[in-house]
Order: sequence, then structure tokens, then C-alpha cells
Amino acid sequence: MQGILYEEPSIWLFLLVTVTMGGWAAWMTGRAMAVTWRPYGVLIAYLLILAAAVRFIHFALFDGTLLSLHYYVIDAIVVLLIGSLGYRYTRARQMTTQYRWLYERTGLFSWRAKGAESASR
Repeated sequence: MQGILYEEPSIWLFLLVTVTMGGWAAWMTGRAMAVTWRPYGVLIAYLLILAAAVRFIHFALFDGTLLSLHYYVIDAIVVLLIGSLGYRYTRARQMTTQYRWLYERTGLFSWRAKGAESASR
């Protein structure tokens, strides 16, 4: 997997910087965008900037390649995935708590209109 997902000598550095640190920042960014009712496109723009910051941390602290499209894309995919999950989780919670008379939760990341199952029959 080294060379495909990460360039450091150990996968632990990839997990620490990209998944843990970058993932936490991405989750909080997704949460902040959902709480302030920003559209999903704005979240994507912020997460792409965050992926560049994660790539810089790899470069500055662990002697990684700064201008590597391959590793930037890997970092961006991880950050976009975790940030999107944070956005969707927070939005589902928002919709079902602020509009509890209209929506009910159907899972961690989804909701539906109340009475939607009876209307489709």
C-alpha cells in the first residue's frame, strides 16, 4: 500500500495526519457548514482547501512531497468523505430536531417526511 495511499515509511503517519487530524478537521468543517445552513458546494470548496493543508503538514513535518497531485487526491478523497459524513449527520439531526413535526429520522444520515410511508401506499 505504501506508494499508493501514502508516501511515508509507515502507515501510522498517514493514519495520524490524514485520517485523524485531517478527518477531525473535515468533520468539524462539515458540521459547521450544516449548522450555518450553507450549501453543499461551499463545503466542497472548503474541504479541498483543507486537503491542501493536510498535504502541507505531510510536507512540513514528515518530509513528504508538497506538490504531488496523486497524494493530494488521496488526501482530498479522505477529507471529502469524512467531511461529507459530518455534514450529512448534522443536517439529519437538524432536520429532525428543528422540524420534528415534519420529519422523522430514518438512519444516522437520513430523514423522511412524516407520513411518507402511508402516502405512497
